[in-house]
Amino acid sequence: MAPVGVIREAPKAGALLKPLRREILAHARTPVSAAGIAAVMKRPRQVINYHVRELARAGFLKRAGRVRKRGLYEQRYVVSAQAFVLAPEMLGALDATAPQATADKAGAAYMLMLATRLQRELSESWRRSSASSTPLPLLALDTEFGFSSAADRARFAQALSTAITAVVAEHTTPADRCTEGRYRMVLGCYPIPE
Repeated sequence: MAPVGVIREAPKAGALLKPLRREILAHARTPVSAAGIAAVMKRPRQVINYHVRELARAGFLKRAGRVRKRGLYEQRYVVSAQAFVLAPEMLGALDATAPQATADKAGAAYMLMLATRLQRELSESWRRSSASSTPLPLLALDTEFGFSSAADRARFAQALSTAITAVVAEHTTPADRCTEGRYRMVLGCYPIPE
């Protein structure tokens, strides 16, 4: 099972629009037959079987062997990835990957555009590296923290900005002289929804 499946085609994304299909995928974290899913969901087997076939055709489910039940063989399926993300480029000209389009660099719209650009660029780099079996040189940081006051938050932002600017200046090469490819760093701090 892949960790993440990136959905790049509209018809494939359309296969997930039905809540029933997302529920079927949730029940297929381990190999299971359409009949097994139908029993757990208390739905007609024929209905679940139809949707299982459609999900398999779209690549969301993959075959996971057969099991013999009452003289017949049932095909088992398992979800093809632990999670799925929609590629921003599916929206064409409407995708939110142009952060320079907003002047408010401290606003939520700007951060969402940066996150969307990160997702687009990273999913494309990941697709290319998977095709060539070359691992991506990545660094990811994720942490949670809090502040006692707005003044503490402002001092933190200034100190972090100063530190990152110094590290980038000390350890990187200007883009026009780099030989190991260009990198983008996106750092965002935002309040976690309760």
